[in-house]
Amino acid sequence: MVLQAALVDSHCHLDFDDFAEDREAVLARARAAGVEHLLIAAVTPSHWSRVQALAAEQAGIWAAAGVHPNEDPASTPELEVLLDALAAPKVVATGETGLDYFRSEGDLSWQRRRFALHIAAARQSRKPLIVHTRAAAADTLELLRSEGARDVGGVIHCFTEDWDFARAAMDLGFYISLSGIVTFKKSTELQEVAKKIPADRLLIETDAPYLAPVPQRGRRNEPAYVVHVAEFLAQLRREDPQALVAQTYTNFFRCFPAAGVAA
Repeated sequence: MVLQAALVDSHCHLDFDDFAEDREAVLARARAAGVEHLLIAAVTPSHWSRVQALAAEQAGIWAAAGVHPNEDPASTPELEVLLDALAAPKVVATGETGLDYFRSEGDLSWQRRRFALHIAAARQSRKPLIVHTRAAAADTLELLRSEGARDVGGVIHCFTEDWDFARAAMDLGFYISLSGIVTFKKSTELQEVAKKIPADRLLIETDAPYLAPVPQRGRRNEPAYVVHVAEFLAQLRREDPQALVAQTYTNFFRCFPAAGVAA
């Protein structure tokens, strides 16, 4: 199927070394697939300048500044340092950030403090949050509520939670972004959630280089493959693919209004 509507990959890591040798070719394939915009989310302060530089180089590339929850506690920036990064040109979001109790062990109070710091920075900068959550659903929602994330909103990226979580997040003003995981044969519970997400709250992403969707599963993921997520979701939700892609395009700029201002 050839999609005529412009695509957005709302979350990828094109700054990673996985793309060091063929980044320009990856971008060319994305453009050829109809991907007009993509958002590169930094996961550690040492990558902030990378994502800013990539965004500065080409139209349609946007950046986010944050620290992934599994990064070392010593990676936590001071609030003013994070705010400076968020003020850079074409940085449209705060993240990725959040909680991940699956890959980190022991006393994880430092993760919660760091997540709260990011929420404070998002509120001050008016740059919406990109939230990663894994095995930490209750604490993620509690912090979003208690720290006032409703004031700025954002997206729950690479969504794998249940419908109750999705509904609670949307009640706080968040969008739900689905990745290649939704195309996996065993993702039946997630697919049921995907059917229920209101069209005006849906985003699509690759999370490249991870989680390549069917039929590319097992390969290094890349932004061009977001087309497979879109096509799968359209079939799953019994929607016109062009309409779904157009809606997710609109949703991206509603979620990240700074991208619309700078486009």
